[in-house]
Amino acid sequence: MRAFLILIGCLAFATTSRAETPPTGAFSFAVEATVTGTQAAAFDAATGDISGWWDHTMSDRPVRLVVEPKPGGAFLEVFDESGDGVRHAAVTYARRGEMLRYEGPLGLAGHAIHMVTTWTFADAGEGRTLVRVEVHAVGEILAGWPAVVEQTWQHFLLKRYVPYVEGGCRPLK
Repeated sequence: MRAFLILIGCLAFATTSRAETPPTGAFSFAVEATVTGTQAAAFDAATGDISGWWDHTMSDRPVRLVVEPKPGGAFLEVFDESGDGVRHAAVTYARRGEMLRYEGPLGLAGHAIHMVTTWTFADAGEGRTLVRVEVHAVGEILAGWPAVVEQTWQHFLLKRYVPYVEGGCRPLK
């Protein structure tokens, strides 16, 4: 009888606890801009040390903010000298001057979201390069996220990356 009462108590607890079902969906968009310089130079500005133009971080002053432009590389933010930090994304494709792709949640870490970010670099003529960033996401998508993520990428590309490249790749303030 005692075992039966324990079982009933466990079942009562189990039936009152329910898993939440987060909102799911998908979104995609593209942002593009033209910069002065070769495709290789535009690619190089989007990879390696990006602390000169990337201004959204999880720490106040990361000691390292880098995109490693090779398959298996990472988009890393290292918080301090101890090595603590975050891998924002994994690089899945890199061809200097042509394309860079990474997969990871970026600022949406901690949510069940799969985001693919693809940079392409095309000759725009007259010593200029067309830079296009496409973002595709699927999974746990909260209301308002698509617009916020798109606005954030417009900020990154148009207000940070372009002035950085046009300013000779000197860090922006």
